[in-house]
Amino acid sequence: MELTWQAIAFFIFSALTLGGGFAVVTQRNIFHAALFLMLSLFGTAGLFVLLIAPFLAAVQVLVYIGAIAILVLFAIMLTRRLMGLTISLNQQWPAAALAMLVLFGVLLLVLTPVGDDILGQNWSANLPTDGDTAPEVTYITVREIGVAFSTQNGFVLPFEIVSLLLTSALIGAIVVAREDEAI
Repeated sequence: MELTWQAIAFFIFSALTLGGGFAVVTQRNIFHAALFLMLSLFGTAGLFVLLIAPFLAAVQVLVYIGAIAILVLFAIMLTRRLMGLTISLNQQWPAAALAMLVLFGVLLLVLTPVGDDILGQNWSANLPTDGDTAPEVTYITVREIGVAFSTQNGFVLPFEIVSLLLTSALIGAIVVAREDEAI
């Protein structure tokens, strides 16, 4: 097997994704677990780039890392401060880590040629060889997605409702945080 830059980048992004996921379930500090979740989501965005899906990679970074993970971090910081408590140690992390390793092993056996020898059956993914031709692919551009969202039967109204809901949640978090400072 020849190591191309795509294969090296795949291994790096896969290691970021899997390592971040492993660290999420094994971290004792929930704040650090949220940071490792962001690292895992960044690795997933890198895998989307390798799959020639830049729109999905951008959505992954903007929505999941930029919005949801930051929202989780804000929630952790605000609730910890309001409650005045530290978070106790999660006693189930060894079981979660073991379950993750077992599932990774099963996927490794099923999806790679290594599993063919062990299982005695060709369960691995049928990857195209150099002589195979790629199937015809029709690409949907970001412009077409935007037009579909903004048409009459699109998602303009739900999108605006969600944006108002998120804005009101942010204002509520600011009010709750400021009331503590005033007291």
